Amino acid sequence: MRKASDSAKWTGSISLDVSLIKNTNDILRIANKAHIQYNDKTNLWLFVNDLNFQKIEGNSLVNRGTQHFRYNRRLSPRLKWEAFFQAQYDAVSEIDFRGLLGTGPRIKLSEKENYKFYLGTLIMYEYEKASNVINDRVQKDIRGSAYLSFSMYPTKTISIISTSYYQPKLEAFGDFRFSSNTSILFEIYKDLAFKTNFNYFYDAFPVSSNVPQTQYELTNGLVYTF
Repeated sequence: MRKASDSAKWTGSISLDVSLIKNTNDILRIANKAHIQYNDKTNLWLFVNDLNFQKIEGNSLVNRGTQHFRYNRRLSPRLKWEAFFQAQYDAVSEIDFRGLLGTGPRIKLSEKENYKFYLGTLIMYEYEKASNVINDRVQKDIRGSAYLSFSMYPTKTISIISTSYYQPKLEAFGDFRFSSNTSILFEIYKDLAFKTNFNYFYDAFPVSSNVPQTQYELTNGLVYTF
């Protein structure tokens, strides 16, 4: 979600989405997101807030939220060091609270401005508390967090951005998570664009047997960038 900017230090965006979600239910929801970034070419500060709350069939709920804060420090033209903190909850995945704290290098693999590729290899501490369906279920783990990220701009009006994460528990590599997020944006007018976004998530060992190992989300909507 980093945004490239030539001169502006502050950037941000707000969006309104209509989504089709497949997990334990088939859900239609409406959601909004907020993004704030400060970038002075040496330091990057990024904050993302993503909250969703929606009734399903009159009584069921999607109740999910994520707050993510990340800092990047440029060490060389191709190397940055980053640190992040994330807090989240997800009723569908039976997660009452999950806190993440991590750090590691971010390496630029490509020199082309229109086709950027990055590799990150981080280590993170994870605190996870299950919802009330499992009494007193708390896990404290150290996980790796390797990711491959790319941004492609084949034309002035089309953007393709994707990041994929592999996050194994260091003491048991069979306990891993894999997630991928891919967005395609088509500019409609100036700072207004049509966006298609696909999220894929796999957890080898979810909180309980009621939670599917695989979840995905397809979103179409409009995004305004300022």
